[in-house]
Amino acid sequence: MPRPTRLLPAPPDGRAETRPRTRPAEGRGALGRLGGFCARHPAAVVAAWLLVLGAALAGRHLAAPTFSDQVSLPGTASHTGADLLARSMPDAGRPSGLVVLHTGTGTVADHGSAVGRTLADLRGLPHATAASALVTSADGRTAYTTVSFDAPLKDLGHDYTARLDTATGPARAAGLGVAYGGDLEQVVREPADDRLSEGVGVVTAFAILLVAFGSVLAALLPLGTALISVGAGLGIVGIVAGTISFATSATTLAGMIGLGVGIDYALFLTTRFRQDLIDGREPVEAAARTARTSGRAVLVAALTVAVAMLSLYACGLSFIGKIGLAATLAVAVTAAAALTLVPAALGLVGRRVDTLRLRRPVAESRGERDGWHRYAALVARRPWTFLAVGVAVLGLCAAPVLSMRLGHVDAGADRSGSSTRTAYDWIADADGPGFGEGANGRVVAVVDVSRAHTPADRIAAAVTTALKDTHGVASVAPVRPSDDGRILVTTLTPATGPQDAAAADLLHTLSGHTLPKALNGTGADAYLTGSVAGQADFRATVGDRLPIVVGIVLVLAFLLLMAVFRSVVIPLKAVVLNLFTTAASYGVLVAVFQWGWGDTLLGLSEPVPIESYVPMMMFAIVFGLSMDYEIFLLSRIAEAWHRTGDNRLAVGEGLSATARVISAAAFIMTAVFLSFTASPTVVVKMLALGLAISVIVDATVVRLVLVPSAMFLMGRANWWLPRRLDRILPDLHA
Repeated sequence: MPRPTRLLPAPPDGRAETRPRTRPAEGRGALGRLGGFCARHPAAVVAAWLLVLGAALAGRHLAAPTFSDQVSLPGTASHTGADLLARSMPDAGRPSGLVVLHTGTGTVADHGSAVGRTLADLRGLPHATAASALVTSADGRTAYTTVSFDAPLKDLGHDYTARLDTATGPARAAGLGVAYGGDLEQVVREPADDRLSEGVGVVTAFAILLVAFGSVLAALLPLGTALISVGAGLGIVGIVAGTISFATSATTLAGMIGLGVGIDYALFLTTRFRQDLIDGREPVEAAARTARTSGRAVLVAALTVAVAMLSLYACGLSFIGKIGLAATLAVAVTAAAALTLVPAALGLVGRRVDTLRLRRPVAESRGERDGWHRYAALVARRPWTFLAVGVAVLGLCAAPVLSMRLGHVDAGADRSGSSTRTAYDWIADADGPGFGEGANGRVVAVVDVSRAHTPADRIAAAVTTALKDTHGVASVAPVRPSDDGRILVTTLTPATGPQDAAAADLLHTLSGHTLPKALNGTGADAYLTGSVAGQADFRATVGDRLPIVVGIVLVLAFLLLMAVFRSVVIPLKAVVLNLFTTAASYGVLVAVFQWGWGDTLLGLSEPVPIESYVPMMMFAIVFGLSMDYEIFLLSRIAEAWHRTGDNRLAVGEGLSATARVISAAAFIMTAVFLSFTASPTVVVKMLALGLAISVIVDATVVRLVLVPSAMFLMGRANWWLPRRLDRILPDLHA
């Protein structure tokens, strides 16, 4: 029987629109027709996706993708200083890294012949332009040489490590320990192998699906379709990476998000399909209806994630924007698979979806007396209490965010025993000029004297004195003029390690007070450059542009949800609650990584600062993913509202229909994300833990407590939309 187009009187012109709207009949609409077609021709659709998977993986292999964490920041002090150095002192401005030698007994000098051959072999390496004389510690047990190259280190590739090992062979044969540090980490740091994390995530997801569905085939279907789509998505990311260079963590992040949302999307669709079978519909009809209803929610959810991730380009940093692009590609492919491959698989298995079942199939809802309806009634009786408790829990989780300290996670946090960590520790533990923790984060000061009206020697003396008198500076190298006389250069060693808060304070003091005061009235300008100074500029740039990204994501998400749900209140509530979720996940990150609460469980040997771009990345990802559950819950509430016009009944029905599946989906995505905390890359650990916390908080505290309590309090106002706005908005109803 056709549904009524109005269940409430139409309000006068100019008043809020709160009446239910007409919805397409079941199975109609573009998504319904697409789902029905795929369900009727399952073999062809599955074969097409397998061809896409094979082509994407083959294309990735042929494209030879490149990955790099190098960031260019034109206009910053570090970039200007590097340009001046490259023009006036090309040799000093070349890419370089450290080769560190160490002995447990005696001194490095005791192996003079082997060390000499090693230095000669290093100078003879392809792309190597020089290897400096050894700088030796006070006790003679540690020494290092700086090797310069004529090509960016990222372009040398990880295979270049074998050449370094061959060149340092004489030193190793003589019993010396050899490790590589500084910017050579770009070469020797092994690409993260996340196969174990992926395997653990897949196995855990299967176990949760098995519990949720009680059927082996029903559990395998979402998992299988998700793996096909993730494989195709990562292949496409690799093909794109053959043209533009992604960050080293981009593939891991894309795989992590793609696997999580791919399983979730397929889970929501499969659950709706099984419910329709239980309700007596034929498999093809059920697949078409599933694509029209839950499929539309999948499409809107994927669009929200894509909007949030692509908004990262608004920060003006291509490094971050391209990470968002990689994740968007993965999500787009998984969404396409959810709308085509999943209906095809559902049509293929039909009523056999519960084959090899472990228990009797359970419907989404057992009626108005099931547990979730009773829970919804309890929330409806005490909405203020539930709202207050939910906000208090999120506030407690978010409290540590007030002490968040952004920084760069350096080699000191690398895996114990790795070459980069060994080199870091040897240098940090050694005594003498040029050693100590600060030696792992030296800063180059470049003074532009091309327009100075004070003699260069007087400027050099003033700069040297000012730097030596600055608290936190361990040592200062003699000031050197360039051959063209346009710049003066010196290198200073901080007293603390590069990821220490004092190092950041020192850079601020040097650039904001020490050097400007020393050069006042001379006409010269000074710039701090090098990797540590560049990271500080990157951190400042990210901090300045974070509000822009946040604003764009909030506005676009609000507009999208307003068009979908034909309401002003619902998207506003969703935006506010997702800000709470993000703040809570930030707080947990600070407690674990910065305060060190349980950091050993993640394989970290010491507390570390929050990587400077992680909050921006997490905001976009968390906002996009948390909207998934918001959309799936609100879609079912909206369906009930449009059918009954009763807000209280609609919230109860929506919660009852989705609570179990949202909980299962959240546990799956949390398990997938937590499995990636085993990654050797600290940034991946941060993102994985932060996303896991955000998902579980969002699916429990937010979806099950705050959303229903807020909607009960708002009543019919949830569906308020000015009539004029209703006429101009595109109709994207969920």
